[in-house]
Amino acid sequence: MIEVGSGRSDTERSLEAAIVQVEAWKGRRLSYQPVSGGISNTNFRVTVEQDPVGYFVKIPGRGTEMFIDRNAARAASRQAEVIGVGPRTFDFLDHLDIEVSEFLADRRASTHRDFVDPAFRANVVQIYRRLHAASPLPLTKTVFDMIEEHYEQVRQLGGHWPEDHAWLYRQYQQARAALEAAGLDLVPCFNDPMPGNFLVGEDGSIKLIDFEYASNNERLYDLAIWSGEHFFPEDVEQEIIEAYFGRYDKRWHARFIVHKALADIKWSTWAMVQNRLSTLDFDFYKYGIWKHMRARSIIHDPRWPLFLKAL
Repeated sequence: MIEVGSGRSDTERSLEAAIVQVEAWKGRRLSYQPVSGGISNTNFRVTVEQDPVGYFVKIPGRGTEMFIDRNAARAASRQAEVIGVGPRTFDFLDHLDIEVSEFLADRRASTHRDFVDPAFRANVVQIYRRLHAASPLPLTKTVFDMIEEHYEQVRQLGGHWPEDHAWLYRQYQQARAALEAAGLDLVPCFNDPMPGNFLVGEDGSIKLIDFEYASNNERLYDLAIWSGEHFFPEDVEQEIIEAYFGRYDKRWHARFIVHKALADIKWSTWAMVQNRLSTLDFDFYKYGIWKHMRARSIIHDPRWPLFLKAL
């Protein structure tokens, strides 16, 4: 643990300058340590003398204000706490756009191996059902809004475009037109199902963390991006759809697959923004071109036109 006053890096000094402002912690000995994981921000565990609660403190990464609404993220975190799917949150540093929540020391971050277990996936489906059934969030931001936002940011920053960018953009526009014509089913969505955002207790229970990208969005997008993140085959997607809705429908699966392609376009373009801005030690360029490749693989599926017609 690092004692306050001993920070060496700019990020550590920024953390120290923030946490000494917390009124409830004044006069107490404060220490902290970095928490690995995450590719947008720098995270720390903060320990407060004579306080049994451990605190998770997130220092926003450079440029993240371009695509993260911190007020909306806090509202989503609080709603997740209220409905029992997220940790306790604290408003200590809201005025600095720094998120503080309870550090869940008795839980571990999930891995892709956890999601191989059908029972674990079934638990996650129920988490999604609870999240989607909650009150609307203050921010409505569809995958279309996200893609357009990132496209404009890449233009402004002079970021990388793939050689077939114009073709990919046309495919996105075609999918958007088909989905909008069919009608959108907007609900509170998580939008960021990295394995590390699912914390598992010894009893197998699950808590979600990191609601920075949460918004009202298309219901099936939230399930589709989860599938894409965890490389589920189509038979598992069928299982997810049946568990979520109570029955399987090919039209829902078509929408699911279209959203998987849109999710990859969104995150590939996001990565090219981060590649220009972020100071974190992460290969955003490699991540982005891989996401572009997977979006192409879905769109080049001979069934793609049939998926669009089925929406």
